[in-house]
Amino acid sequence: MTDATASQAPPSAESGEVWTSRLGFVLATAAAAIGLGSLWRFPYVAGMNGGGAFVLIYTAFVVALCIPLMIAEMVMGKRGHGSVVATLRRLVTEEGASPAWRVIGWLSVAVPFFGLSYYSVVAGWCVDYAREAVFSGFAGTDADSSTALFETLIAGAGRQALIQFGFIFFVAIVVAIGVQRGIEAISRIKMIALAVVLVGLVIYNAITFDIGETFVFLLRPNFGAVTGASVLTAFGQALFSTAIGAGVLMTYSAYLPRGVSIAQSAGIVSLSVIVVAMFAGLAIFPIALSSGLGLAEGPNLIFVTLPVAFGDMPGGRLVAIVFFALISLGAFTTAVGMLEPVVAWLRELTGWRRAPVAFATALATWVIGLPSLLSFGPLADVYPLAIIPGFETKTFFDTLDFGIAEMLLPINALLIALFAGWAMKSLSRPSEDFSAAGLAIWRAAIRFLVPAAIIILLLNSLIS
Repeated sequence: MTDATASQAPPSAESGEVWTSRLGFVLATAAAAIGLGSLWRFPYVAGMNGGGAFVLIYTAFVVALCIPLMIAEMVMGKRGHGSVVATLRRLVTEEGASPAWRVIGWLSVAVPFFGLSYYSVVAGWCVDYAREAVFSGFAGTDADSSTALFETLIAGAGRQALIQFGFIFFVAIVVAIGVQRGIEAISRIKMIALAVVLVGLVIYNAITFDIGETFVFLLRPNFGAVTGASVLTAFGQALFSTAIGAGVLMTYSAYLPRGVSIAQSAGIVSLSVIVVAMFAGLAIFPIALSSGLGLAEGPNLIFVTLPVAFGDMPGGRLVAIVFFALISLGAFTTAVGMLEPVVAWLRELTGWRRAPVAFATALATWVIGLPSLLSFGPLADVYPLAIIPGFETKTFFDTLDFGIAEMLLPINALLIALFAGWAMKSLSRPSEDFSAAGLAIWRAAIRFLVPAAIIILLLNSLIS
């Protein structure tokens, strides 16, 4: 860190690290948020839920509910200037709040740690498919052979464990290098590559296929296709794709230089998430439609449906390589964002240097993730919580996915909303983060609208 940037660092920042600028912070935060949620999950949930109406509802949720939540988490990180655990300890003391609120800090460590353990399994599939694209280009692939290929690849326990290990190892290298030279640098590369590749794929689709049908599907709302379940799915996707409650926003905000507008930064990051999700749809749907494949294919859209199209389209090999490399890079920077909150906390706890903590944490994550990885092979018929109703057929992977994505993530988001809206008395008056008008709007959303929406989402998850 240079003397110039060091002078911008918050005086109480415990790590001594700081982003080079607001742009660096925004790019890093956007790179962490834009991962498999936007590039893999959004296209298939939009396809399953009617397209345009779902996109409109999703966008409304991001703007009305997720931006206030992002602002809350970022303000907490900016004012705490430490790991998520230290931040909550400091804020609780300063606000005179109940020590019970410190659970937010512990959840913000547990969610990314256990989340990364199974997230990296899916990331490993992306890397494996990028390799497959290089060597075969999916030539001659039909629906049956594509399904067989997917099942064979994910069931290869030894290869997948090696790929997952390599993926997490390189994530640890970036985190070990540091905030500016590691996380910020790879985030800049990712966002530039993301823009170039997505725009390039959309242009390719416009030249090669009839992209008009995709525009109609994504932009013309058909509210007749909207159900209560699809509305809740849209809100769940909004939370998932903006990295709220995962400790990333709070940790990254602790490295902010002075004078950075939290509200503007949250708005830019949220806008980038929406734009990338839309471009992902424009990049994926024309390819599927051109081959007569359905858009409501669910999670198999990327790994089963698209390879059929790649194997049968002009320049499909090159497009497949670029596409799966992009998905892998998206997963990579999200994984970096998930590892950093855990590393920041362990550095404060142990006093160790960044590098050994990063590699030790990555190794622990890989080991914890092995049962999830083996859930598609030797442990496919093992259901660890089968005695609990609703978990009778959930593997290790399914159990972690439900526990993290469907329960702990929204619970932590709910606690963040309640703490920022009701317990942080300092947020009841205008400051550098809020104008008087902006504060009134934010407080109404964070106190009432956001908690109500999250509680409905949680109840739906439990009931279904």
